[in-house]
Amino acid sequence: MIVDYHMHLRDPDEQIDHTTSAVERFVETAAARGVDEIGFTEHVYYFRQTLAVWDQPYESERCVYDLDAYVDAIVEAKRQGLPVKLGLEVDHVGDRQDELAAAVDPYPWDFLLGSVHRVDGLALDSSPDDEIWATAPVDETWRRYFAALAELAASGHVDVLAHPDLPKIFGLRPEGGIHYPPLEGVALEISTNGLHKPVGELYPDREFLAAARLPITLASDAHVPANVGRDFDRALELARSAGYDTVTVFEARRPRQEPLG
Repeated sequence: MIVDYHMHLRDPDEQIDHTTSAVERFVETAAARGVDEIGFTEHVYYFRQTLAVWDQPYESERCVYDLDAYVDAIVEAKRQGLPVKLGLEVDHVGDRQDELAAAVDPYPWDFLLGSVHRVDGLALDSSPDDEIWATAPVDETWRRYFAALAELAASGHVDVLAHPDLPKIFGLRPEGGIHYPPLEGVALEISTNGLHKPVGELYPDREFLAAARLPITLASDAHVPANVGRDFDRALELARSAGYDTVTVFEARRPRQEPLG
């Protein structure tokens, strides 16, 4: 079984397209690349149902789409028998996590991705020259990031951690090495998207997989149909080298293990 459980429902020009016809384009690429099942995980901050949670312009200015329309498009694709799952990429928002969860809980999710893109309101992945990287030492930024990641994992509000070692995006690592946090109750995604970032590596490191000892999913983080299943040969190689022979498949937020590949 091969899954791609991280993608954003857009058209080929990367414009938001929350329609069943847009789903079909992603399914076509998945089939061509040998991906058995895909999961859509639009960013939670694109939906006006979550507007009250955000205090940063980057997120609040994007809260203009209807969550019901997004859900309906994917549910209809499932009804038609397409091999898709309904997901959402849920950001860490600290003491407002329960509030964000309450806004999205009424919907029939198959799984929820958890992401940390900001620490104390400062972005991690915009540029190595601004935001948090300009205001805190590298090791302190990693420490704060992992504290937020562990908090999100323990919240019960997400099922998979997306790009779990995201702070390496610009190649900035603590001089004394990375101390991975204890995590439980979630899966980790192996994401090929990091290969196309400045760091040029898969998320996460093999050392992170070994330290975490958690089940896995696979992910491309595709924002256009053409990127579904991109570089999955590399993801499968990493998974197998780390001792994995199963992949996590979700339905109604219930995980099960299937043979990998």
